[in-house]
Amino acid sequence: MGTNEDLRAGLHEVPEDRAVMLVRDAMDRTTSDLPPLPDLVGAARTQGRRRRARARFAIGGAVLTVAALGVAGAVALPADESGPQGSGQVNVAAPPPSPSSSPSSSPSSSGPLPPVHLEPSPGGDSMADLPPAQRAKQENFQNQAVPVLQSLLPATIGTVQRTDLSVNMYQGSKDGKTFTIIFSVRPAGPDTSGKGPDCVTAKGQVCKSATLPGGIEAMSATSPINNGNVTETRLHFRYGKSTVSLVINPHDESNTSAPVTNDQLLEVAKAPAFLDLVKAADANPVQKEQKAVPLG
Repeated sequence: MGTNEDLRAGLHEVPEDRAVMLVRDAMDRTTSDLPPLPDLVGAARTQGRRRRARARFAIGGAVLTVAALGVAGAVALPADESGPQGSGQVNVAAPPPSPSSSPSSSPSSSGPLPPVHLEPSPGGDSMADLPPAQRAKQENFQNQAVPVLQSLLPATIGTVQRTDLSVNMYQGSKDGKTFTIIFSVRPAGPDTSGKGPDCVTAKGQVCKSATLPGGIEAMSATSPINNGNVTETRLHFRYGKSTVSLVINPHDESNTSAPVTNDQLLEVAKAPAFLDLVKAADANPVQKEQKAVPLG
């Protein structure tokens, strides 16, 4: 093959199309002895797949490592010291709530609702007139009672709130109607027979009794009031040195009777959570002693 100068000199002496053909022929002869080029696209694709596979494997390994560390941490937690000695019980913290879950609207999950403000009758007292320590004690009991009443009373009562008038007064609200709830655990003297009040025969009154845990006799009655237009439902029994009553009043403005039955109140009285409240108030009273059995 001639030099580059001879090639360029020869190109000037031939037509343009012939010059192009000579250049291509020279290039073909130059590269004919070289090995074929590898498939770069296929190799690059293969290499990319391998890199992605390695990345996924690394991520998966990291996740497994974190999970293993979490399990190891849970197993390494000490047993509950308050449990039986040598029980080997492991306390595992509950997972945090999902961000997508909406908070519950129940009072027990979102904290106690503020009390319903009720003005005392002329010359009467309210919880605001109590010494700070006594008032705090009564409010603490009310805040314990509200979620128990809310969970045990039927849904027809609505949302249960405490009031700021008296420690034994609560209120249920539903569909624009309010039902006054009286929950009283009042010291009643040394009589600890556990015998509840008898059902007094009266026109339109319906009574029902039941035996509570511990052999305590309880009575519930539904009676017409307000000239017989509506009814209220009352539960009474003795516990320790206290008289216990749970009264659901009607909504007078709409002539709506108390939306609870005798059977429902007796079921409330049997519930362990309700009896725990009664037991606490009997041991550490939040009301003054009263000799007569209160009717609410």
